[in-house]
Amino acid sequence: MTSPFSSDVDSFRRFTGTDRYLTNEALESAVNCAIALERPLLVRGEPGTGKTLLAEAIAEGLGLELLTWHVKSTTKATEGLYVYDTVQRLYDSRFGDGDVRDIKRYIKLGAMGRAFSSETRVVLLIDEVDKADLEFPNDLLHELDRMKFRIVETGEDVAAKLRPVVIITSNNEKELPDAFLRRCVFHFIDFPDQEFMKRIVAVHHPELDQALQDQVLKVFYEVRDGLRLRKRPSTSELIDWIAVLRRAGIQEVKLEKSLPFLGTLLKKEQDLAAFADQLAGGKRYRS
Repeated sequence: MTSPFSSDVDSFRRFTGTDRYLTNEALESAVNCAIALERPLLVRGEPGTGKTLLAEAIAEGLGLELLTWHVKSTTKATEGLYVYDTVQRLYDSRFGDGDVRDIKRYIKLGAMGRAFSSETRVVLLIDEVDKADLEFPNDLLHELDRMKFRIVETGEDVAAKLRPVVIITSNNEKELPDAFLRRCVFHFIDFPDQEFMKRIVAVHHPELDQALQDQVLKVFYEVRDGLRLRKRPSTSELIDWIAVLRRAGIQEVKLEKSLPFLGTLLKKEQDLAAFADQLAGGKRYRS
């Protein structure tokens, strides 16, 4: 039988990034490979490298709706399909608010369920899959493979007409099962080098003074690479740091103990202490 999901692939517009989300050839190839194969794209990388924003950019670039499912430690795969709100039904039965015999009123579709029931193709972001328990990834892919489910309480069957573009992010907090990895297209987002970071900064701060940009990037990479930090500053924190520097009217920065707005870059007290100790001791940052 012909796959119901393959008919639109050839006409699908290739993802090439957006005006505000810069990409490279490797990332674009991974995204377009996942679309062509109709497999989930698993994106890894340290926090702040734009994994979540990638899904937003794909939705924008391809003109599709974005549905987001933020995974927590207690999340179960079936919750992405639907939940039956028994608490609300009990409340209504006690206080007479509405017809409690209508079970459909208490069925709430999750992000995955809404993606399956959509009349059009959507982008489904499953964010931070590694936060859940070890069984979650395989349970998740079981549902994504089937692309249909039954709402037990009503007997209704929901089957996807168009397979969503599925983006799954991971911060690499725990190992994912091999069976899960085999069924995904994988991409690791490397931290940008200084040349690529200049392009990213230019997107967010197009009127930034060139001299200040050079100083900021020099200091940022010295801080990021000069110590063994528990949490190294990310791209998003660099963008925030530049924003606050500009608002404060600061025209010059250099690596010193009184580095302005250091708390924008370093978010752990151990890292702040290590930074202060190293500068106070006059030690050189390693290149």
